[in-house]
Order: sequence, then C-alpha cells, then structure tokens
Amino acid sequence: MENTEESLPTDQEFHHDLVSSLPLEEGMSPVRLRKYQGVWMSEYFLVGTMNAQRYFKARPTDILLASYPKCGTTWLKALAFATMTRIRHSFACHPLHRLNPHECVPLLDEISGSLESLSEIDTASDPRLISTHLPFSLLPESIKGCGCRLIYVCREPKDTLVSRWHYHGKIVTNMGKSEVIPFEKMFDMFCDDIMPSGSIWEHVLGYWNEKTQTPGRVLFLKYEEMLEDPMGALTRLAEFMGCPFTEEELRVGVPAEIVNLCSFGNLRDLAVQQNRRISPGGIMTTESYYRKGAVGDWRNHLSPEMAEKLDQITATKLQGTGLTLERPVSETTAMDA
Repeated sequence: MENTEESLPTDQEFHHDLVSSLPLEEGMSPVRLRKYQGVWMSEYFLVGTMNAQRYFKARPTDILLASYPKCGTTWLKALAFATMTRIRHSFACHPLHRLNPHECVPLLDEISGSLESLSEIDTASDPRLISTHLPFSLLPESIKGCGCRLIYVCREPKDTLVSRWHYHGKIVTNMGKSEVIPFEKMFDMFCDDIMPSGSIWEHVLGYWNEKTQTPGRVLFLKYEEMLEDPMGALTRLAEFMGCPFTEEELRVGVPAEIVNLCSFGNLRDLAVQQNRRISPGGIMTTESYYRKGAVGDWRNHLSPEMAEKLDQITATKLQGTGLTLERPVSETTAMDA
C-alpha cells in the first residue's frame, strides 16, 4: 500500500506512542515514571526530552544550568539570571520582584514539549540561559558537542530525598489527590534509583566526569557550600559565565545586592504572596518551590539505619571518583527547590 504524507504519523504522535510503550512505574502516583534509555523519567517530560534530543541546537555561547531535582535549582536560576542581566535591570525594578526564577530561565525538558516552544528559544539572543534536570547521558548531542558552558549544582542525597518527599506531597495536594506516598516507600525507590531523572548518584557522576574529562567546561557547585558562602559562590558563578564583577561593582556592593535579591526570604515571600500556578504543566504554585529547613533536615525523617544505608550507597557509588557529597557545614536556612 502506498503511504501518503497524510497517512504518516507526525513526530509528536510517534513520540507519544513511544512513551506509552516504555516500561511504566506508578509507585510515585500521581507522578508516572517511564524508563527511557536506561533512566527512569517523569512521563510528563518525556516527549520534551525526545524533541530536545532530536531538534535542539545548542550554541557555543549557551549556558546550561543542570541539577538533579530538589538540589537548589531555583536558587541557582535566580543567581545566574540576576548576575547575567544586572546591567539591563536595576535592582529596584528587577524581574525577580514579580517573577519566579523558573519563569526567567526556561527548562529545556519542558519547553521542548512542543516544537513551537523550541522555535521560540531558537530566536532568543545570546548568551541563552537554559536549565535542565536531564542526566548528562540524555542531553542532546548538540549540547555535548558544541562546547557550551555547564553549571551543575549537587546536594547531599539524604537531604535531597527529604526535599523530594515534601515536594511530592505538594504535587499530590495541587492535583486534588489525598494519598501521599509513605516516606519509607519513597526511601526504597530512591535507593533503587526509581525516581524522576533516575539515580542521583549516576546523575551527579555524569556531570562530574564531564568536568574532569573536559577541564574548564563545567562549574561544579555544592548546594551546602553555596549556603555557607553565597558571596564566594556568586563570584565564581559570575567569572565562569564570562561576566565577572568589576572593581566598581565590588566597591558599590553589587554582589551583595544580588545575594540579597535572590535570598530565600525574598524569593519565598514573593512566592507566598502571589501563590499562583506555574510550570510544570500549571500543577505547581509559586509557593511550592520553597520550604523552610536546614542542612541536615534528614535527621528529622530518616532512621539511623536508613541514613547508614544511603551513606553506604553514596560511598560505593563515588568510590575512586574524587567526589564527595557530604561535608560539615553550619546549620542555615535551606532553599529546597
């Protein structure tokens, strides 16, 4: 039978059909996970991931903010956006006074959900600031090969798990559901790498290996160290993005202004005040991305046996890599998004 153009499926239809054929995990209901190219991923982002892999064209001038979910994404977006746009926007009327950081820096995994969204970012001016939760293995080949800069933030796994569990509870509430996954069940899934974006350890190592193999391409940040020394982290961030602070900016306190603008208190107060729905998919509210807490909050949720098991997994996974994910830090307010 002769195939006409009208009878052929579109790429979108093909991707949706492919998603429905992938292994399914519903233990994190209402979030459905599918195993794609060896990684458990949120079903919601899979078509976008496939579109990005096929169509996204990275540029050498792009700056990609990468993170495993619940490792400081919101704060990193705010700091990077405020630093890059500091000449364009005065602090008195900065976009972060009215917009959530997720509205200022697009998420590749979501904007790729439609080819129209991809075309919009194609027309954006350089340098483009884009974020992703994709593991390095699933990034579009254009990103891997173009030499664009990557900024990665990681976080201690036990606190990441606790933050994810609280965030999942907000997803359940915002979707009008009542059944929250027991913490013990999410702990088991976390240990078995059955989480959105897959294994936290493989995710971190993917970007760590790129850092060690391609010196100068990846700025590798630790969330706990950022909380302990935000000014130092911001200085490194600005230098890496190619827009270091001038002597005059240092003299008048521009870095301190940015740290204050992007502080947990300021961002959360705005989010609570607005309390409006935003991406992904209009499910989450602005307030959903923030939670009061401190480094080490895992002690309030994990038993000693649970903590020891996660520490053992971390030690085994990272053995011989030169990377550690835990260090003593002072108790301080945490930003969990």
